[in-house]
Amino acid sequence: MKTATLARTAVRGDSGLAPKRKPRLYALDALRLVCALAVAGYHFGDSWRLDGVHPPAYFLPDAAPVLIYGFLGVEVFFLISGFVILMSGWGRTVREFGASRAARLYPAFWACVLLTAVVSTLLPIGGGLPFAPLPGGPDVLVNLTMLAEPLNRPLVDTVYWTLWCEFRFYLIVACILAAGLTGKRVRLLGAGWLTVAVLMPAFPGAPLNQVVMPDFAPYFVAGMTMFLLRRDRSDRWSWALLTACWLVSLHHVHLRAVDLRPGFEVAVWPAPVLLTMAYGVLLAVALGATDRITWGWLSTAGALTYPFYLLHQRIGYSLIRTFHTSTGLPVPVLIGGAVLVLLTAAWLIHRLVERPLAPFVRTLVGGRQRPITADRATRA
Repeated sequence: MKTATLARTAVRGDSGLAPKRKPRLYALDALRLVCALAVAGYHFGDSWRLDGVHPPAYFLPDAAPVLIYGFLGVEVFFLISGFVILMSGWGRTVREFGASRAARLYPAFWACVLLTAVVSTLLPIGGGLPFAPLPGGPDVLVNLTMLAEPLNRPLVDTVYWTLWCEFRFYLIVACILAAGLTGKRVRLLGAGWLTVAVLMPAFPGAPLNQVVMPDFAPYFVAGMTMFLLRRDRSDRWSWALLTACWLVSLHHVHLRAVDLRPGFEVAVWPAPVLLTMAYGVLLAVALGATDRITWGWLSTAGALTYPFYLLHQRIGYSLIRTFHTSTGLPVPVLIGGAVLVLLTAAWLIHRLVERPLAPFVRTLVGGRQRPITADRATRA
């Protein structure tokens, strides 16, 4: 009886002996793509970014005041990441978790860094905000490690700054995996992390800021807490922690909205409303309200999100500026065309790079996984 119980536990992955294939939440794929398109809208609708000098030729007077709220896409990405990464790590060893993350992130990243460098060389857009000149060859190679920011090297594309935040979050999750992943430990980590994040602004410049990430900690913690609620929606402590994360998030997003300087007046109130809606959508996903959504095309949409996000900014600006100069086409047409080109490129990277290379990277980092048997479960 004991052997059979251990075997069943191993198959489930609850003990960490073997990773269980996680159920695909198709609604999250849709939410990811919406966030990526929102960030692209924020960048492309911001007139001074498209021109770099004189906004009138590129200004979108009707759309820009709406597209500006696409900056929230990054916050929602971190919210989703907290949920998905804890779900991915649950039942895995540290090495298995590291292998899954490396396989997910690096193949597409390598392709996007190199493609961005090539396009930016062929279609240069000059310096000025938000761009410095394209880094030289050695710095492009450093970018391939995903560690250019902590090494204080220039980024091939400034959107890569979010990857360093994600990287640090993965290290935090790896630490709790090494200690033994339980709901109680996640709640304690989340409560402690959120508390320190609230206090850190009193210590500007402190090295601990690099670990705590006070501006974004509430989103990671909230996402993790929603995963705990998926496992046990009656847990009052998780509900309390999620409420605290939401309140701190509203404060942060209010400050970010106030700090926006796009050249026109920005209403602050839509930002906390939109963020609250995002919390509500992800919570609905966590509680199973969208589990019946199984449309296959959404998985493709989700697969495009990561490479599209990595490609969209610098290449998008290059395409829009170049073709505006050479063709004089209306800016909305240029933006729509650039988005379609970038989605196509993202799909090609997913099919031709990610899918072939991901198993190789997973095996390289994690080694070959042996199937869990009752005998192995008993020995473990």
